[in-house]
Amino acid sequence: MTIKAFKAFKKKYVHCTVPGFAVFAIALVVLVRSLAARNAHEVVLSLAVLLLWAALLLAGKWAVRRLAVLEPLWNIPAPLRAAIAPDAADWLVTPPPGINVPVFFRLHFLVRGRFFPQGARQSCAVFAETSAPKRSRRTANATTDDDASTRLSIAFPLGGLFRGETSCRLRDIFGFFSFPCGCEQEQTLSVSSAASRAIPLRIDALSGAEDRRNKNANDEERYYMREYAPGDRFRDINWKSSGRINTLITRISPDNQEKITQIEVHFRNYGGCSPGIAELWLLDRAKARLAWFLRKAREEKDSYVFCIRSAGQSWELHDDEEIAAFLQELAAIPFCPPDSGEAAPTETSGGGEIYVFSTACDTALPAFLAAHQHRPVSLFLAENVDRGRARDTAARAANKVNPDVETLCLRSFFSGGFFPRPRWLVRRRERWQVNVSASRMMIDYAEITL
Repeated sequence: MTIKAFKAFKKKYVHCTVPGFAVFAIALVVLVRSLAARNAHEVVLSLAVLLLWAALLLAGKWAVRRLAVLEPLWNIPAPLRAAIAPDAADWLVTPPPGINVPVFFRLHFLVRGRFFPQGARQSCAVFAETSAPKRSRRTANATTDDDASTRLSIAFPLGGLFRGETSCRLRDIFGFFSFPCGCEQEQTLSVSSAASRAIPLRIDALSGAEDRRNKNANDEERYYMREYAPGDRFRDINWKSSGRINTLITRISPDNQEKITQIEVHFRNYGGCSPGIAELWLLDRAKARLAWFLRKAREEKDSYVFCIRSAGQSWELHDDEEIAAFLQELAAIPFCPPDSGEAAPTETSGGGEIYVFSTACDTALPAFLAAHQHRPVSLFLAENVDRGRARDTAARAANKVNPDVETLCLRSFFSGGFFPRPRWLVRRRERWQVNVSASRMMIDYAEITL
């Protein structure tokens, strides 16, 4: 019998828990010995335990038949973001109305699966559980849907990808039996990194600026038409003409053509093939800084178009919806081995400043910066706190370093319902270091503590 078949058999037919098996075995042994010794008190006590055990088994099986189609409503926060346990957003579970649970039984809602920090191959187990109070009591005092819901707290310590399932079980208050209810729902969720702290930001995009002079209705005849191009304003689309030829047509003034400002961003997710939790934490901080940069630049000017390049991938983001979709995809992007040909300069539509986001694990970063030394570069670097302290004095004098340290506590894994790999708990001696310089350099310090 395979492991998968054994789990299916156990799920369908074996509903007794380990404590339930232990109580049944002990009560049966006591009953046999008491009958042999003719001890009436032990006979009565062991029979009472066995009768209670059998009654709970029958009551649970009878209730599960009615709850076979139970489908609770899971309200999972979106977007899902990493946070420390007290600040984590609760998952709300709302059972359907009209559910009657037998006496001495409670509905339990479970989340279990695997969490892949920063999309890495190594994962850790996730298990969280909560129980719902009696339906009658909850309905009597419930005034809203939130009052009728059960809260389940799961605190992701850092960003990544969660793959698992949500399920419901019927359990007795003594812990003897656990019956599955309804269908399990598979979940694949992207977890964004926790927000990075704000720092001063100056954007020098030299590929053009938008002229927003107002035009009156009489100037409409001065416009000419051309096919829609990415970056054009939606209000300039001529919908009547577009409908006739089934192609988007844009109105453009010959004396005032709107220029699109493009920002070239390089997200360098280069690192080792088997990163530890310290390296994954650096990648998490680099992603958080990139997300902060995109939102901050978007607030400054909504016409920016972001041309983002990473290891083997590229994106062109025009609006808030595309940025939100990119950030969801960014959460599961792992480390990639360095590419020898990646440092070569790339042709862009404009010659503005390059914005580079990287970590101290990027051993090819010096070569990349040297290949682009003819252009101004803003470097956002996440590195180990030990490396930062070594040059802290000089960097502070140059106003290049953020002196604050962002810390990941390993105990937050356990408090959030995660079971980290044993090798993550071992403090590694080696520290990634990279000696680089850029036109502007902003460093985020990161460290791991128990």
